[in-house]
Amino acid sequence: MRVSVIGAGAIGGWLASAFVGAGATVTILARGATLEALRRSGNIAVTSGETRREYPVEVTDRPDALRDADLLLLGLKAHDLPAAAPLITEALGPETFVAAAINGLPWWFFDHFGGPARGLTLEAVDPGGALARLMPAERVVGTVVHAASRVEAPGEIRLIKADRVWLGDAGDGGFAAQVAEQLTAGGVPASATEQIHREVWSKLWGNSNMNPLTALARADASQLLDDPGGRRLVIAMMREMAALGERIGLSGFDDFEGRINETRKLGAIRTSMLQDVEAGREIEIGPILGALVELARHLDQPTPVMDGICGLARLLDRNLRERRA
Repeated sequence: MRVSVIGAGAIGGWLASAFVGAGATVTILARGATLEALRRSGNIAVTSGETRREYPVEVTDRPDALRDADLLLLGLKAHDLPAAAPLITEALGPETFVAAAINGLPWWFFDHFGGPARGLTLEAVDPGGALARLMPAERVVGTVVHAASRVEAPGEIRLIKADRVWLGDAGDGGFAAQVAEQLTAGGVPASATEQIHREVWSKLWGNSNMNPLTALARADASQLLDDPGGRRLVIAMMREMAALGERIGLSGFDDFEGRINETRKLGAIRTSMLQDVEAGREIEIGPILGALVELARHLDQPTPVMDGICGLARLLDRNLRERRA
C-alpha cells in the first residue's frame, strides 16, 4: 500500500509508523523543523514505554508529490481541515481514499446517514461544503482513534496508550477492511466496523462535554468529575446529546454513570481542549461541540446546556486570541 500523510503529529505520526511496519511506502508532507528532522534522519520514531523504534519514511514539502497514493492520511485537527483544502486538492489522486484521524463530527457524517439530518452540511465542520465536494463519502474511510500520544520533538512520537482504532466505509468505497488489516499488521489495535457512525458518536458523547468543561475550568478530568457541579454539567450535556442521537437514528446512549466510570479509569487526563488552552492554541470548538449545537438547531431540538457551554468556550477562545495578539 502507498500511503501519503498530511499531519504527521501525535496521532498521524503514530499511524504512519504502523503503515511502514506493515510494509507500506509512506510519504509525509512536512514543513519547518519537522521537515528538517525527517530529512536528516529519514525516519519517524515512536517510543512506547522503554522501547523506541524508527520507521523509514519519505518526506517532501510539495503536496503534489503525495498524489496517486492508495490512501491519504490526514492527521490534522478537524478545525484545520478547511484551510488545508488546497493542500489536500494537490495531494489527492483520482483513485485515492482518505482517512482523517480527527475528533468531533466529520464532514462526511450525514452523506448517507442521519434520518432528518441526512445530507446536512454543518458550517461548524465544513463551511460552504468544500470538504464534502473535495472528499465525498465514497472516498472516505471513517476513522475513530482511541489512543493517547504526544510529539516529544520533531519526528519523535511518544505513544502513551492505544486502545482501539475503528475504521469504516463512510460510503460504498469498500476500502476500510484493507486499511484495518494494514494497521493491525503494523501493530495498531485496529478493527473494521459497519457501524462507523455509532463509533464516531460514541467517542463524541464523552469528548463533547469533557473537553470544553475541563478547558473552561482549567481542570483535569478527575478534578472535574470529583466536583458535584462539574459532574452534573457533564451528565446534563450527555443527556442532551443522547436525545439528539435518537433523532438521527443513534439510540442507546443512556448509561451516563457507566460512561463516567470509564472516563474515571483514565485518571487525571488533560483533554485536548485543555492542552490547547495551556499551549495558547486555537480551541477545537466547532467540530466537537459547535457541530452538535448547529445540528440541534436544524432539528429544532432543545439543547440549552450545550448551547451555554459552547458560547462560553467560544468567548474563552476569542479572549485568549485577543490577549495573544
